[in-house]
Amino acid sequence: MPEKIKLGLIQTSSEATHDGNVEKTFSLIREAASKGAQIICTQELFTSDYFCQNHDEAHFNKAVDLPGGLTDATGVLARELGVVIISSLFERREAGLYHNSATVHDADGSLLGIYRKMHIPEDPGFHEKYYFTPGDTGFKAFDTKFGRIGVLICWDQWFPEGARLTALEGAQILFYPTAIGVLPEEDDEVKREFMDAWEIMHRSHAVANGCYVAAVNRVGQEKDIRFWGDSFVSGPFGKILAQAGDAEEILISEIDFSLIEKQRRTWPFLRDRRIDAYEGISKRMGRKN
Repeated sequence: MPEKIKLGLIQTSSEATHDGNVEKTFSLIREAASKGAQIICTQELFTSDYFCQNHDEAHFNKAVDLPGGLTDATGVLARELGVVIISSLFERREAGLYHNSATVHDADGSLLGIYRKMHIPEDPGFHEKYYFTPGDTGFKAFDTKFGRIGVLICWDQWFPEGARLTALEGAQILFYPTAIGVLPEEDDEVKREFMDAWEIMHRSHAVANGCYVAAVNRVGQEKDIRFWGDSFVSGPFGKILAQAGDAEEILISEIDFSLIEKQRRTWPFLRDRRIDAYEGISKRMGRKN
């Protein structure tokens, strides 16, 4: 495994159709690979618009089988380019059983596995509980040609437990495919407040776990949500190494795996964890009432 590699984050807007989104994203993956990216990650639910803004049974028709035709095509692309591809997808698992999932293809085209989003939100404009069954894969890491990586999805980003458990599985990089933005009643001041919280949370995951974190968001206006983009990569010390703007962009960032060892020697948080004292973390609330 090389000491230094390049990440490619595909920040784009949504096309009207499944085929249009796949064609567009595959083209951007090719472009990212031509710029030297070795691990490439899509935004959340890249094959469709963000359909969770309302309840509509017809949206279930946007789901795909995993594995299936799309994963086959992604594997061919990964093998052709010699890159790792992380794809965020709407999965049809069985009749009436759907997930917000991510697949990981290694550089030889093999499908290493699937991660299913564990935390499912239910907020104004983000009605995901109607569509997605909570994941049952647990938090996991995948050995790829270019490093051991973990994948979590959007709402997972607000939970330090998910980042910690994935890091404990040995993940050197945590990827977060994301769809986050603001509603019409939320002005630029609110947007800035939300974005600051979003960035701080990811950077804290990087610091607390001594790893890299890559968050990739979509952009553009989709019905009531304005997605703000600003995809970024944080290093183990919490420094933002590269960040996109609010337009379509392929974000390329070089990372140096040796900094993980350096950070963990400087701040040995994993060494000093009191695993004998954390029993209460598995309870909803620690108070007796």
